Amino acid sequence: MGCPSDDECTQTIEIPQTYFVGNQSYTQIITQEVSCDFEVPEVPEIVEAPVLENFSYEILSFSYEPNTGNDTTLLQYEIQLNNHNNFDVSGFPILTIYDGNLEYSGNLSADADEPCNEISANSSCILSMNKEYEIEPGILPQDTYQIVNVEYLAINE
Repeated sequence: MGCPSDDECTQTIEIPQTYFVGNQSYTQIITQEVSCDFEVPEVPEIVEAPVLENFSYEILSFSYEPNTGNDTTLLQYEIQLNNHNNFDVSGFPILTIYDGNLEYSGNLSADADEPCNEISANSSCILSMNKEYEIEPGILPQDTYQIVNVEYLAINE
């Protein structure tokens, strides 16, 4: 390595990091310069989810119909997601929902009409959903469905 002494010797390593949102895990790899005698972790480091700062949201419209009459539940909403930063961001919105019994958070982007996986600097994106879900036989749909919070997880800033 050509270092004058072991005290000055460094290496760049890749460290896997994992964070959890709801019941899903996400992994990212970071690079870090460390001393040559640093032990590289063999298991991913558990970290907090990378929540975007300088972010706000506004619920523009919301409608939930527990039973449409044809064995489906209807969920419709439009939420404006605002990136108040001077940089573009890639990631996904995390909605915290209250169903009358439990509060839970998750990424609903897979079902969204517009998932907002990117928001430009000092800009906004309209997260929209218009989806009917089949009601499973023998399971009554929840009467209540409320959005209580929205955060944005930044995959790369």
